Amino acid sequence: MDAAVRAWLVSQLGTSTDPVDLEQRYARLGNARRTALEVLYERKAALVYDQPASVNVSSVVSVAYAENIKAIERQITLLESGDPSAPDDPDPGGDGGQAPVGFIQLIERRRR
Repeated sequence: MDAAVRAWLVSQLGTSTDPVDLEQRYARLGNARRTALEVLYERKAALVYDQPASVNVSSVVSVAYAENIKAIERQITLLESGDPSAPDDPDPGGDGGQAPVGFIQLIERRRR
């Protein structure tokens, strides 16, 4: 993993993410986008399954995680759609971002 990929992963996952864990996941998955998605799916599962969605102690404290879950789901949706682009994403079409050139053949038809 090079410095650009590492910086992109930290920008997507936060500075508290373990760099050694990111290195291992990246080596196994081979792609920054898949690495980020795996970490986000793991975080979402931890929020959904490992702890209650909200905790309320009357007149003392109230904590809700529903918005955190929604934020992670939005980030997952963006990453799955390809936004923002990762440094190691393959070039779409391999043509340097230029539109492909095509030709249309016009055939003359007989007129009445």
